[in-house]
This record gives sequence, C-alpha cells and structure tokens, in this order.
Amino acid sequence: MDAALIWILAGLVMLGAEVMLPGVFLLWVGLAAIGTGLLLFAVAPPFWVAVAVFIVLLGAGIAVALRLKRAEHPRPRVNTPDSGLVGRFGVLTEPGAAGPRVRLGDSDWAARLPRDAAETPAGTRVRVEGVDGTTLVVRPE
Repeated sequence: MDAALIWILAGLVMLGAEVMLPGVFLLWVGLAAIGTGLLLFAVAPPFWVAVAVFIVLLGAGIAVALRLKRAEHPRPRVNTPDSGLVGRFGVLTEPGAAGPRVRLGDSDWAARLPRDAAETPAGTRVRVEGVDGTTLVVRPE
C-alpha cells in the first residue's frame, strides 16, 4: 500500500474517532495526517521529511485552535447567582439583627444598601443592582 494512502486513511480514522470521542484533539491529528498524505501524493520525500511535515501541520493546527479559543466570545452567564436577580424589584422589609432584608418574589434575602440610602424605611421598593455571595446589593427606586 502506498505511504500517501496510509497517511490519508490514518487521518480519516482519526476524524472518525473524533466524531465518537469528545474533545477536538483528534481533529488536528487527523487533518495533519491527511495533509501529509496529500503532500506525499504530490512529491515522494523521504520518511523523515513526511514526519517533519506531519509535526509542522499538527503544530499549525494546534496554534490555530488556541487562537480560535482565545477569540471565543464570553459565555453567557447562566446558573450564576446574579443571572436572574439583577434588575428585579423587591420590597425592603423590617431589618433583622443582621441588617436590612429584601422580599423578592416569595423569598427574603439579606440586603446591602448604599451609604446614602442607609436610612431607607421598610416598605420601600428597591432594585437589585448586584449580588455579593448571598447578599443582594440594592438601591431604592
């Protein structure tokens, strides 16, 4: 069997395995092997040159993958504490021993008010501006 066909078949096997296995590492190995096989169809270099071409193509593929990963957009903030709370409105309830509390939907949350709104009376409508652990950072409306 021709060496070029062996490289291309090995690359196709790697691409097939990539479909079955999670991750993207075998993709770059498969593409580098196919590229090496195509080069071997064009010219017939010695074995060490074919291996060097494979390593260079593999390194280039991994470099492209790392560059693409860096260019990824930030992931949406799903299932974070503040993902569903920031921007919602609640009512300031009577402060407990630990400080003010906010009634938001069907639950009470510990709250922190800005310094200029520290004397806000109970019953005031507040807007959630952030979350610090389990404490809501709120501001009167």
